[in-house]
Amino acid sequence: MPFIPHSEADIKQMLDTIGVNSIDDLFDEIPVELRAKGLDKVPESISEMDLGKMMQKRAKLDAGNLCFIGAGAYEHHIPAAVWDITMRGEFLTAYTPYQAEASQGTLQLVYEFQSNIANLTGLYAANASLYDGASGVAEAVLMAVRGNRKAKTRRVLIAGSVNPRYREVVESIVKSQNIEIITIPFNEQTGVIDIATLSQYEDDTYAALIIQQPDFFGNLEQVDELTNWAHAHNSLLIAVLNPLALSVLTAPADWGEKGADIAVGDGQPLGVPLASGGPYYGFMACTKALIRQMPGRIIGKTVDLDGKVGYTLTLQAREQHIRRAKATSNICTNQGLAVTASTIHMALLGAEGLERVAAASMHNTEKLVQKLTAIEGVDLLYSGPRFHEAVLSFDRSVDQVLEQLADKNILGGFNLTKDYPELGQCLLICATELRDDDDLDIYFGALTDIMSA
Repeated sequence: MPFIPHSEADIKQMLDTIGVNSIDDLFDEIPVELRAKGLDKVPESISEMDLGKMMQKRAKLDAGNLCFIGAGAYEHHIPAAVWDITMRGEFLTAYTPYQAEASQGTLQLVYEFQSNIANLTGLYAANASLYDGASGVAEAVLMAVRGNRKAKTRRVLIAGSVNPRYREVVESIVKSQNIEIITIPFNEQTGVIDIATLSQYEDDTYAALIIQQPDFFGNLEQVDELTNWAHAHNSLLIAVLNPLALSVLTAPADWGEKGADIAVGDGQPLGVPLASGGPYYGFMACTKALIRQMPGRIIGKTVDLDGKVGYTLTLQAREQHIRRAKATSNICTNQGLAVTASTIHMALLGAEGLERVAAASMHNTEKLVQKLTAIEGVDLLYSGPRFHEAVLSFDRSVDQVLEQLADKNILGGFNLTKDYPELGQCLLICATELRDDDDLDIYFGALTDIMSA
């Protein structure tokens, strides 16, 4: 919606009406030590024309590049119909359905989205989306601490093979609530969590164990054993997932003897384009036992007195909308349009289509790995089963290799040296169904020239 500024006179009139001296007085309940000390890093304002030019220049930086990055953001083919339908006015301008009876179209779409996520995860129920995958994991931690009745503790285990950005966001969100996050080291030889490593945590109590499948490196964790270990030690199991991978991998509801308790991840691979950092949205599903702890909205399907199908918000405490301090979470409209695109995307592709996309992505990644590891100085770090990402080890600076690839309009992968320096000079690569043989050959040729120089 457009920004409507108020004049100084307007502001004074409103403050006088409510009997307040200044806008700062409206926030006097916030302790001084928690208030921002200023916005010193915000640059000086520029004109609309200059801003438009700057954005055009930045948009051109992405044009014409072959992308092999992955690492939580994936470039997939999106059928034209997905966003043609999504951008219709009924979806584009739809707002939060506070009055369910007036928002049947929106509620039906969200119900279909939840049904799809529940089908992919195999869990009892799903919600109407979260801000993104990273904050969704933090919400899952808060949910586990509230909902674990067997282990009343504020300590949570997280695998070191979980996306490092997700781990940072979790730490930032939950540390102020006195929740301690303990990172489990992964095996540097295999890239996954060793079950034997967990023995050092058996004497303590944890609310949950968080694992990612496939993990950040693209490797497949031993999810059955990890899930059984968590439940044997009175911990909930939180599964961080790539939704596309669920079309070919075992659903988290079927992990181990009892299945995962909470499934969460980012829905970006399902019909949401890469756009210089957004948009994203998080999805979440859980068991029946935890459904009242799940943040966000849950849409139910019913019939009215005349037998007509109707949709409504269900299992919603009123404080979700009006009493923020007591709300489970403050999830709102922010990701509704991305969810709309994902729902249409899943409906168009269906189960078979999603499986074919996943299979093609895995096939292309394997072909890329074979090509690149044939180059002297490039080796595959982990040889175990994986999805559509792989880690390559280099005999020289990955930073320099990526810079030289970028000069050839190739986004060569995600540099792991900053987040995982113990691995040495390593690069995470990804190839989706969009990368054809010509694309793979271009990458191979460019890297061959760089490594032989």
